[in-house]
Amino acid sequence: MTLPGRAHIQALTAALPLLDTSRLQQWGRLLAERLPAGGRLLVAGNGGSAAEAQHLTSELVGRFHAERAPLSAIALHADSSSVTAITNDYGPNEVFARQVRAHGRTGDVLLLLSTSGTSPNVLAAAHAGRELGLTVWALTGPAPNPLADASDQAVCVDAGQVATIQECHLVAVHLLCAAVDTHLTEPEPATGEQPDHARRLVVVGDVLLDRDITGTADRLSPEAPVPVVADAHATDRPGGAGLAAILAARQPGWRITLVCGIGQDEPGARVRALLDDAGIEVIDLATSGTTPVKTRVRAADRTLLRFDTDADPLPLGPLPDPVYTRLAEAAAVLVCDYGRGVTSHDDLRQALSTAATKCPLVWDPHPKGAAPVPGTALAVPNADEARLLTCHADQRDLTGDTARAARLLTAWPVKQVAITRGRDGAVLVADPDAHPLVVPARPAAGDSCGAGDQLAVTATMMLAAGRLPSHAIAAAVDTATAYVEAGGPASLTTPPAPDRTDPLELAGRIRARGGKVVAAGGCFDLLHAGHLSLLEQARRLGDALIVCINSDDSVRRLKGQDRPVVGERERAALLAALDRVDGVLVFGEDTPEKILAELRPDIWVKGGDYAGRRIAEADLVESWGGEVVTVPYLDGHSTTTRINHLTQQAGAR
Repeated sequence: MTLPGRAHIQALTAALPLLDTSRLQQWGRLLAERLPAGGRLLVAGNGGSAAEAQHLTSELVGRFHAERAPLSAIALHADSSSVTAITNDYGPNEVFARQVRAHGRTGDVLLLLSTSGTSPNVLAAAHAGRELGLTVWALTGPAPNPLADASDQAVCVDAGQVATIQECHLVAVHLLCAAVDTHLTEPEPATGEQPDHARRLVVVGDVLLDRDITGTADRLSPEAPVPVVADAHATDRPGGAGLAAILAARQPGWRITLVCGIGQDEPGARVRALLDDAGIEVIDLATSGTTPVKTRVRAADRTLLRFDTDADPLPLGPLPDPVYTRLAEAAAVLVCDYGRGVTSHDDLRQALSTAATKCPLVWDPHPKGAAPVPGTALAVPNADEARLLTCHADQRDLTGDTARAARLLTAWPVKQVAITRGRDGAVLVADPDAHPLVVPARPAAGDSCGAGDQLAVTATMMLAAGRLPSHAIAAAVDTATAYVEAGGPASLTTPPAPDRTDPLELAGRIRARGGKVVAAGGCFDLLHAGHLSLLEQARRLGDALIVCINSDDSVRRLKGQDRPVVGERERAALLAALDRVDGVLVFGEDTPEKILAELRPDIWVKGGDYAGRRIAEADLVESWGGEVVTVPYLDGHSTTTRINHLTQQAGAR
């Protein structure tokens, strides 16, 4: 005879694998797009379903796993005054529908939970949501049912017991929250086309024409001790806010609008043509005037001379209606002030102040420009600008930059100030009396022109994705460093160089110079001393060590649904941070044969616990002349044993 508790678990075990996780992932992606852009999620259910609804909204308004901005989510049963008043005045069937009509707007999402799929008040809410143009989803019991039919999409649990359905709904809630966090905190894969749901970034500021004259300099002039630049050629690009817009346009999933002033002259025409080629929408406020040109003469990746053709600030006309439209649509706004008057436009400043109440606004200031508008989420002056803005030029170090950030935070109507410090990274101050956040930069050599614009663009996009300012600045420093490493502005007009960290490309370079490529593989879940011993010994066998790790799905198939404890991205990052590891590859199959065939290592290393039996992939490795070896195993260090021990300890408590 099966015990009741065991039967309950068996029913749940049978139902969970049938849960439509693919649809829940799609729902999470849509919520991650709509909620940070000002949309809201309305959720409703009765009884136990009401508890699940409130569970979901609490995870979104608060947090599930990842740190991010709070998201608008309302459980319609939780307002007891409205629920009782509507029930008293309009009847129980209207208790949710009337709230949907009150709170719902076109583009919002309504999620309804019902184990039977027949609850009259939930059905009425679905019909009200469809009438208002909301996206209506349902979590129900077995299909078909009226609620699933009345909704745009439904996830239906095929189970006979109400308790089993509700427990599956709780799992669905957690999967939905995890999907939202994933899409908000991980970058979208690069694509060649802008999706229909691409978010709008509005860049505001002064535009220049940047021109680089590049050549070779291998002798000095007989007239004076100055280099002679030969074989010169010129490259033009938009400068100032125009460069920020160009950098932003390189990111998939975004549509870029540039609000600026462009002179009515040949340099201005050249700037506009370059912006048009990049697919950037330009709203020009200038009525006449000339465009400043900044020219650098360069050789051997160094600037020998810079000369500027200055111009008076451009006369600006009234703010056209499209500016208000684009600011209202914006997921984020970036102001790049180059001190030439655009940010002093009164109507524009008022429009920016309004925009700052609806979406993140980042301000990159200039000593000759206007102060940030109220509500600015983040100001990002560089260290030299901060010295001029605060008239506090001593202590050119971290202590001084922190003090200047605190002064600006007090003086400006902004929420946080990050002073960018070039090769030293950035320092972020959110409270003059609190500790600063210091973000060091990794060493990088290259042309730093435009690195500040790249940092500002990245920070703005990260804030738009719901990331905390601390996370946004950390990512922005890293992206700006990569931009410098790639050649700075030269990377905009030259094909990207191969990724120097790509393990397959690295292996090819090692082999080309006669070196040995060593590879080791495994799950590497809960990195421990045994793993470190294996990797240390493996690295000594050759000139580069590439670690091949199982993907999360692969680990689950091999180790069970409760593994891995650490996700593939974090496992890869931890391994890549080790000095002895030169690259990491993730494979999704149960065995590494496919990735080994691509990598073709000279030596494939396994831990000594494999000794005494032939390794499955040995024939493949030996087919190209590679060797399979084992190295001594550090006794007492097993991930599975360690996890079991921790589980037993937790159960004992």
